Amino acid sequence: MFKSACFFRIAEDFVLPDPDALERVLHKARFAACGPTEPESSGWVAPRGKKSKVLAEIVGGHLLLKLCTEKRAVPSSAIKAAVDERVERYQQETGNERVPAKLKKEFKEEVLLDLLPRAFSKRSHTLLWLDAKQRMLVVDAGSLAAADRIVSSLLAALLEVPGAAPSLDLQLIHTQTSPAASMSHWLSTREAPWRFTVDRDCELKAADEQKSAVRYARHTLDIDEVAQHIAAGKVPTQLALTWNDRVSFMLTEAGQLRRLKMLDVVLKEAEDAKTKDDDNFDANAAILTGELSQLIPDLLEALGGEMQPGAQPAAEEAVAA
Repeated sequence: MFKSACFFRIAEDFVLPDPDALERVLHKARFAACGPTEPESSGWVAPRGKKSKVLAEIVGGHLLLKLCTEKRAVPSSAIKAAVDERVERYQQETGNERVPAKLKKEFKEEVLLDLLPRAFSKRSHTLLWLDAKQRMLVVDAGSLAAADRIVSSLLAALLEVPGAAPSLDLQLIHTQTSPAASMSHWLSTREAPWRFTVDRDCELKAADEQKSAVRYARHTLDIDEVAQHIAAGKVPTQLALTWNDRVSFMLTEAGQLRRLKMLDVVLKEAEDAKTKDDDNFDANAAILTGELSQLIPDLLEALGGEMQPGAQPAAEEAVAA
């Protein structure tokens, strides 16, 4: 269900809104395809799939939502060619070589309105999981920039729910030790944190102007060469890990998880939980939330624990000293 994960901490006083009230609000913001001249459209869809009309799924006390985004992509080269053509025509008709910037902007807007209806559209879906008990929001996004756009849609929806808290008061989770410093330590000492193992994929980058990089793919990392790169100043930007022999993922320097994958033992449990009358959504959601509810706290502990808002990471304090 989740391929990536960005996680945020929710305020202690947050309470899940009334499901019926939330459902009505989400239906008002239900997804509708882009109009002919719209470059982008987003809205809520059923997490369970097209056969369901429920937009706010609650499984075991966990709230699951799905946002659909559609974009019409017009190649920049096509826009430039069309604008250049209009500029050339203007120059020929007026005899003026200089074209005002305001007019060029108008040309670009006209070109977009002309090309958008013929542009191909692409849809993407993003799952959100809100765990009120652990005060955590997890977004299926591989970068903070992507997650921020999705979170903005969620906050806008919650503001419309009658009687709901005015805000989630979300805070991006930071840790006492930065992920990059932790990954450097694990690779240098060849010791993974408790319940984790280091896998066979890694990227190291230098902090200098050249930004030289070394990438290992399907390669053992328990070698002197990796430690030497770190000693020379290269910093891990991503590292493949496995948690408890159940979930594999790629940890990034920003603390996000990518390439999330449930391993065979988890998939076997999901298969055993299937029933003939079930679409497997509830079982899959229960297994996913159950695994990540344990993985994320273990990962935060491996990174030195959660940092209080406004504090400075231990690694940065050491450098500053």
